[in-house]
Amino acid sequence: MYKYLKIYNSPQLKGDVKISGAKNAALPLIASSILSKKEVTFTNVPEVADVKTLLKLLKNLGAEFEFENHTLKIDTSNINKTTAVYEIVKTMRASILVLGPLLARFGHCKVSLPGGCAIGARPVDLHLKALKLMGADITIEKGYINATGKLKGTDIIFDKITVTGTENILMAASLAKGKTRIINAAKEPEVTQMCDVLKNAGIEIEGIGSDEIIIYGTDGELLEFKPTEIIPDRIEAGTYLAAGAITNSKITLNNVNTEHLEGILVKFREMGFDFEENKDNLTLLPAKKIEPVKIITTEYPGFPTDMQAQFMAIATQANGISVIEERLFENRFMHVPELNRLGANISINGKVATIIGPNELIGADVMATDLRASSALVLAGLIAKGETNIHRIYHLFRGYENFVEKFKKLGAKMEILNEEMP
Repeated sequence: MYKYLKIYNSPQLKGDVKISGAKNAALPLIASSILSKKEVTFTNVPEVADVKTLLKLLKNLGAEFEFENHTLKIDTSNINKTTAVYEIVKTMRASILVLGPLLARFGHCKVSLPGGCAIGARPVDLHLKALKLMGADITIEKGYINATGKLKGTDIIFDKITVTGTENILMAASLAKGKTRIINAAKEPEVTQMCDVLKNAGIEIEGIGSDEIIIYGTDGELLEFKPTEIIPDRIEAGTYLAAGAITNSKITLNNVNTEHLEGILVKFREMGFDFEENKDNLTLLPAKKIEPVKIITTEYPGFPTDMQAQFMAIATQANGISVIEERLFENRFMHVPELNRLGANISINGKVATIIGPNELIGADVMATDLRASSALVLAGLIAKGETNIHRIYHLFRGYENFVEKFKKLGAKMEILNEEMP
């Protein structure tokens, strides 16, 4: 039995929706609990599939946890295994985040090469190269990374900005001996939060929020974490704003950090939308006319690749030609054929997609290929005439909490149904 999402034409949304904690902040922080000598408490943790997968992995290593009402209490003091098995890791690339802390704490570990969304190569070679510079001996055998060695601080220059690479080395450097300098570090809010958490746990860190971070390690001494509230999910916020935009509706988001959204809000404004801001609330105001847009995905604080698919869906309703260039991943236009099945007019030339709008979309059967592509198909389904059936929706639940319930609260008409496979 498989499940699919049926969306009925929902041309107008209204109301408000609460944004959950950021999956991409929660995952590295949960991994960082391996560095703690005592139980760690995280609040505002999203109850999504990826978080549950990582907790399953840590439990398999010997950790104990309680997770309810978005509060996670996790104790890794009794971890007695250092092998992250393929059966768990294969579903989620973020599993690689246990590599740095396991190696730093135990001096050895074995981590399966990760799986996850099929959006192109996200190689872990940058992680491995950095750990080797810190003194690790690393081999890859039968799909597993085998790492051993006592880590020492050093200068690490990332050839390419890597979010999980930066996070892995931050964790590894925290227990290493001496000073580690990360050059060309990622500056995403999720990375900044990890730095803040490590600093609050007693690690001396300089350059937080910049592209050069210096960490002074404890030489193996475990940390004491303070209770931490996970930051709001900027990509979830952007996705609901996109739902308001494609239906040209007034909607309000609660529990958002607008500073983290600036790279996205700029493009909404270029398309003719405006906003009302009030503390941690943000209201999208409809556009008189949806204007075409030019977007280039780039690292934070630029336009995030995780919002590219959603903006492509909006662009199908813009008055003119929109151009989206994907610079971070080479295989992240897999939603294009599916949007075209619904009646969009999108062509691809290498890393550039050209969207001619406006186009009337008509409901059809489509297939989700990754997490953000699936949300773009949901947005298109809201305005498509008739009914849209989205298959392989398990991608959605990896990263969006209470997705259907939140959309229904805004007035969208959708339901999850079972389908028999032939």
